[in-house]
Amino acid sequence: MKQIIASLLLALAIVVPAHAQLLNPAAAPTAQTANASGLQPIDRIVAVVNDDVILQSELNEAVRAVQQQYASQPGQLPPLNVLQKQVLDRLILMRLQIQKAQDQGVHVSDADVDKAVAAVAQQNKITPEQLRTEVERTGSFTQFRQQLADQLTVQRLHENVVHDQVSVTDSEIDNLLSSPSYKAGEVHLAHIQISTPSGADAAAIKAAQAKAEQALAAIKGGMDFHAAAIRYSDAPDALDGGDLGWRRMDELPAAFADTIASMKPGDVSPALRGPTGFHILKLIGQRAPNKQMVTEFHARQILIKPSELMTPAQAQQKAQDLYNRIVNKHEDFAKLAKENSDDPTTANAGGDMGWFKQQDWGATIAAQLDALKDNQVSQPFQSEAGWHILQRLGTRQSDLTNQIARDQARQAIGSRKAEQVYDDYLRDLRSNAYIQILVPELRDASEPSAAGAAS
Repeated sequence: MKQIIASLLLALAIVVPAHAQLLNPAAAPTAQTANASGLQPIDRIVAVVNDDVILQSELNEAVRAVQQQYASQPGQLPPLNVLQKQVLDRLILMRLQIQKAQDQGVHVSDADVDKAVAAVAQQNKITPEQLRTEVERTGSFTQFRQQLADQLTVQRLHENVVHDQVSVTDSEIDNLLSSPSYKAGEVHLAHIQISTPSGADAAAIKAAQAKAEQALAAIKGGMDFHAAAIRYSDAPDALDGGDLGWRRMDELPAAFADTIASMKPGDVSPALRGPTGFHILKLIGQRAPNKQMVTEFHARQILIKPSELMTPAQAQQKAQDLYNRIVNKHEDFAKLAKENSDDPTTANAGGDMGWFKQQDWGATIAAQLDALKDNQVSQPFQSEAGWHILQRLGTRQSDLTNQIARDQARQAIGSRKAEQVYDDYLRDLRSNAYIQILVPELRDASEPSAAGAAS
């Protein structure tokens, strides 16, 4: 559990910096020097991002989180100056997105953050109170909540950007399903990305290619790909070793798919030129598409909803009375459903829910389906909708391969388009921003003191 919490805190520390008081950008003394002289350490500004700044303390905290994550494998990390540049780059990019979201009026409520906290706790199989205790061992829970809020803000910015620019047609789905790349199945990939800025000139492209070749030479010389990704890649997933997880071949750009098609698990590609820079790919594994057999359930229900005219206690009692009439007096379920159910989608059909996958009606009904036998009627149970009586009528195994394939194809095409749209958006966002890195050792060799200043 602690490892998962640490990973989450690492992601948040890199993704979203803490908000802090603006101080003079003059060089700051170290904590040791300050303590020895009896003075408090003075913060400094390391980068200006439009009308905002990133402080040395924010960068230090984010770097410390990365180092803590790799405490058992310190050799996987690049030299400190390289790590600081990588982390600062991510802090800058996130700050730009937060600024843009605020300009567009994107808002995240306290209730939204509460739900995010509960979700994180659930993923770690602990309570929100236990999560708070775990977070406060190494940091501030208030800051943790702010970081979650910023993360949600960026997610909503992403949704706003891609919503009106991404559509998927049936003909695109048909073409994908008939393509050799779709039939090729899935591949597990890792990558190293050496980005080029928007509108890069020949010198910038040549420098990026040289860095990609340097990374490739290190891998051929025996460096682990995971370690090479951490050291050389500037992709957002670099500090995760560049792991892309499982991807269907049809999700990949055509040029990459063609290269991967000729590779075997364990192979590493040459440096490939893409729209955002140079990429090195490692094929970790591959698997063929499988037939998708799914258990479907047939059931019917009666739903009693509390209302202004019926208290929750009265709704529960009515459900209990109907249950007794069905089970003890053997009254007709369908007739009672038509007369009493508050579910507009099933009441007129005698409560018949048709055939459906287990999770289609939510987790509460899914759990009841598991507990019931065919034709058995459940005791009244409560969900967010109200009080239910459920009768499981039967189960069957259905081949949903084609339906699932179409759903997955639609999602894959949409995801690929959305990823490209947002990548382009971020490149433009950065190229049009005023970014000044004030600490010389944190600048790239080709970067002037005022990088990316927009006129």
